[in-house]
Amino acid sequence: MKNIERKLQKLDATDQSVGRLATRVATLLRGKHKPEYQAHLDLGDIVEVSNITKLKFTGKKLNQKQYYHFSGYLGGLKTRKMSDIYAKNPGEVLYRAVREMLPDTKLRIGMLKRLIIK
Repeated sequence: MKNIERKLQKLDATDQSVGRLATRVATLLRGKHKPEYQAHLDLGDIVEVSNITKLKFTGKKLNQKQYYHFSGYLGGLKTRKMSDIYAKNPGEVLYRAVREMLPDTKLRIGMLKRLIIK
């Protein structure tokens, strides 16, 4: 197998909505922008996102959207608002959006390690 060439892609999150930015990041991490793309190979680039605190939220998402975590036990469903997560760690909102857009395979772990959020 030939050597995979990974480039550093720098993106600016200023005045961009979370979903649109996450879609762009997920495409770059998977390598779908390259002509040699194959779904079973991890050919994506390194993506660095800056100015994460200047993200734009449309509608009432910041106050109404909730993230769920289930422990597996009865009554173990926990919910957290997007506004709480964004206040504590703004990068976590983008990370969660990108994570859900990537395929749920062994390759996802490696792709997420190449995501740098500043």
